[in-house]
Amino acid sequence: MRWLDRLEEVLIATLMAAATTLIFVAVVQRYALGLTADVVKFARGHEMEALSAAARSFYTSLRHVNLVWAQELCIIMFVWMAKFGAAYGVRTGIHVGIDVLINRLAPPRRKVMILFGLLAGAFFTGTIAIMGANFVRDMYHASSVSPDLELPQWMVYLAIPLGSSLMCFRFLQVAWNFYRTGELPHHDHGHVEGIEPEPDAGDLADGVDATGEAMIDSPLTPRDMTEDRKDR
Repeated sequence: MRWLDRLEEVLIATLMAAATTLIFVAVVQRYALGLTADVVKFARGHEMEALSAAARSFYTSLRHVNLVWAQELCIIMFVWMAKFGAAYGVRTGIHVGIDVLINRLAPPRRKVMILFGLLAGAFFTGTIAIMGANFVRDMYHASSVSPDLELPQWMVYLAIPLGSSLMCFRFLQVAWNFYRTGELPHHDHGHVEGIEPEPDAGDLADGVDATGEAMIDSPLTPRDMTEDRKDR
């Protein structure tokens, strides 16, 4: 399913980049209009006709760029990005989970509880997908449109059944992999893409002082519970 993973990542990245760029352009245009209006007032007050004429011309050109729809489109893109981003989070294991009690259980019981949680997530998102599909069907027959872009509302809300269906599939995929291998997707929040870990981490043991040793041994220091001490 690598093609689906790639499609998911490209869709999320494209929506994020497009929404960020659009917001940036809209904000720059808004502040440029205000600044240009101040320049016109200043030029008129100091009888600088050439500057006033140039500022008025630039102001008129900016006013012709209509970005009233930008906010609505950004909201729509962020909704779609959030729905598919949630599915991506299930696949990569970046969702926050409280697993202190589960990790203290015996391995067989821990496996049962984890499978129950994953299947419950699949059931919930599957239910949302079905209800969302019914809602989109009703919106399609209602023929309502969005205020600014005048897009059909069913296209906007299509993110609910599609995103929830993908999230349901990811829950089932993770559950099946965990049932077969006993492994869950794990995301290292301290890892930065493109930066290699420092070599020979075990050689750092002699250079750790008392404060560093206490921080390493502290239960508040985040680490994978199955990971061995890197300095030993």
